[in-house]
Parts: sequence; C-alpha cells; structure tokens
Amino acid sequence: MNSQWKSFLDQHSDSSSPKHGQNNNLECMLIDLSHLGLIRVSGGDTRDFLQGQFTNDVRDVSDSHFQINSYCTPKGRILASFLLFERRGDLYLQLPRDTHQAVLKRLPMFVLMSKVKVEDADADLIRIGLAGACAETLLGESLPTLPTGVDDQRQDGGITVLRLAGKTARYELIGEVKEITALWKTLSRTATIGNAGQWALLDIRAGIPTIQKGTIEAFVPQMVNLQLIDGVSFTKGCYTGQEVVARMKYLGKLKRRMFLAHVDTETPPRPGDELFSSCSQSGQGAGKVVDAQHAPEGGYDLLAVAEISLAKAGDLHLLDTGGPGLQLMELPYSVREQEPRENSS
Repeated sequence: MNSQWKSFLDQHSDSSSPKHGQNNNLECMLIDLSHLGLIRVSGGDTRDFLQGQFTNDVRDVSDSHFQINSYCTPKGRILASFLLFERRGDLYLQLPRDTHQAVLKRLPMFVLMSKVKVEDADADLIRIGLAGACAETLLGESLPTLPTGVDDQRQDGGITVLRLAGKTARYELIGEVKEITALWKTLSRTATIGNAGQWALLDIRAGIPTIQKGTIEAFVPQMVNLQLIDGVSFTKGCYTGQEVVARMKYLGKLKRRMFLAHVDTETPPRPGDELFSSCSQSGQGAGKVVDAQHAPEGGYDLLAVAEISLAKAGDLHLLDTGGPGLQLMELPYSVREQEPRENSS
C-alpha cells in the first residue's frame, strides 16, 4: 500500500463509518480498494505473452475497454481471477491478495526471451470505488466524461475510470496519489465511507466470481460462469488450460455451475466451504462456496458452485446435510450457455 495514501486515509478516518458486518447504506458508498493487489505487465511483447496465458482475448483490452479474465493450470483449473485493464500502454491485473503473490511469482517463469516485465504495482497506483445511485451524478461533477457501458473505461487526465457490472451503479477510479486524494476529498463530502466487504458484496450480487485461497484450482472457468460474463474467449486460440476449457464447451456436459444464494447463519461462510444435499447420490459434497459477505438485511449473500440438479431440487446446505439451507436468488444475467452478460446497471 502506498505510504502517502495510507497516511492520508489515517488522517481522514471516520470512527462513525460503517464497519463490516453491520447494516449500512449501499446507496452511496466510497471505498478504498487497497485490499486488492495490482500487477503491471509492460514491454513490447506484453499482449502476445498474456494472450498465451489467460482465458480471455487480451487483444480486446484497450484504453476504452477492460475485461474480466482468469489464469488456469494446464488442467484448466483456475489459479486466479482478475480485472485486466490498460493504462498508458501497460496492462494491469487487479486481483485479491490471496492470489496476488502467487501470480506475481508464476507469470515471470514463462516470459523466457519475450520483451515483457512483470512487477508489483501496488504502491504506484491508488484505486477507489464509488457505488450507488449517487455515483454517476457525483462523478459527473468532478470528471468531464464517464464510461457509459459495462466494462467500458475512460481516461480523464491522470484518472482511469472503469464502469463495473451490477444492478448497483459502480465505478472504479485509478490514479496517482495527488489525483485520487483530491477526488476522495470531494466525493467523501456526500458519500459514506465503506469497506472491502461491502465492495465484495456488490461483486457477489453482480454474479462476478472471485477466486480466493480456499478455491484455488477448485473450478474450471465454466463452473463459475465466466463464459456468461465475457471472461472466456473460445476463439482466441491456445492458452494454458485451453484444451480442457474447450472440451467442456464442445464435448462435455456442465454438471455444476455457479449460483447466487442467501443463507441465514451466524457463522460467516468462507470460500471453499462445502455444500451438502440429502438428495446427492454420489456421497460427495454438492458444491463449494466461492465467496460470501454479510448482507445489510441480515444473514449472508454468497456465490456457490453447486451440482445443478441438486440446486434445482432446492436442497443445498452449508457444511453438512443438516446445516443452514441456501435460498437461491436470481443472477443478474442469463445462464444460457452462449448468452453474454446483460447490461444490468
């Protein structure tokens, strides 16, 4: 974390700001995103190199468009999921701390003779998020142009603006300390200061999976709906794990996929927690939690990969067959295999 930014936040902390786990206002939130790691990839061969590593088509990333992407093992299991965006000619991966260091260590192993540099960019760029009905109006008062569609981005002077998916309007703002500090001061006059858990909750409600330590190598991309939110390209050519991912699309039958659900429990569900069902014939777990966060209304909202037949039977339980039952909710995008994500903002 950038030391100047940390000092600024410490000086401007508000003891009355909402704490994780409490009811809070999701309608107008300003959130520091320093809990997410950032990796910069630069050099003349950057795009060709990353094209052979990631599930999505890196050629589609530009100064006006970012993407959801993932990094797989040769067996097609996801090591990390992330946002991939361009800023001043370089490409950046934004991803959880749980997978940040592993990717930072693994990617350079495959650079070989390519003109590519992979480095930690955490201290170089500050990232904040603004979410809620207030977001467009507030940003419009400070920035001349905003991205209008999901996965669009704009560069306004020193600030990169990303428009994220979800029913709640949501923007991420990226820049150096001076620019972001000034913007934070302006936005915080109106917006409530939120936290990392609230930002993750918005990802969950948008149906966007985040691979954490407890789910590394647990899923292939289709299990977490990446093909439904434009996180996988089936036309880009070869990449690590591509044969397995393509075989699942063209030859296999997807038995498990990701669901949005709510569970009433006092114990926070964790990524990787097992799901069970009394209807299961295999004797194995019925699925796994992808991510979960406290809901303002009480209980926890979560994303979980589950056996489709058991989910349709309405018999999914957390931790054991007698555990809290999952109440399935509607995802904000179609689950039909070939249908892209709807603009639900």
